Amino acid sequence: MAKIFYLLKQNNAKGSSVKGKWFARQKTVETLNTRKMANHIAEHGSIYTPDVVFGVLEKFRSCLLEMLLNSRRVKIDGLGIFFTTLENVEGGAAKKEDFMPQRNLKGLHIRFLPDSTTETDISSREFIKKAEFVNAESFAGTLTDDEPAGGGSGGNQGGNQNYPPISSDDPGEGD
Repeated sequence: MAKIFYLLKQNNAKGSSVKGKWFARQKTVETLNTRKMANHIAEHGSIYTPDVVFGVLEKFRSCLLEMLLNSRRVKIDGLGIFFTTLENVEGGAAKKEDFMPQRNLKGLHIRFLPDSTTETDISSREFIKKAEFVNAESFAGTLTDDEPAGGGSGGNQGGNQNYPPISSDDPGEGD
């Protein structure tokens, strides 16, 4: 079964209704770039070489962005739908004719909606059933959220038995 690593963090936000409570924070063991993902796919009995898989993934990436920038959604069966959303500046335009994208739009975001058809449901309610959760403290020693992502010069965080260094999956996230 797949393993999802987490560390527990206490909420210390002043005035929070859940101050003092503990919450899990996901930790990742590695970020795969396109080349590593292509190698992984090719190792799964694929008839295609890693270079061919890499080329397809690179073409997919560029075509996905092209389609999104042309106001299209992209559905990958069994995975989900990629789409864009607009983020407006706070307050909006006073009148319809005053709206200007350069002034009134703050961001264009790429979003993803997991497939939730019955045979390939990877929605969060079903996806959680497919994972085993492991407290990263059980093998990572004293790693805390205050340490740099991926650890420091200490290599594999001591006691990290055959696992790559743990890094935060939420860089820069505030408390």
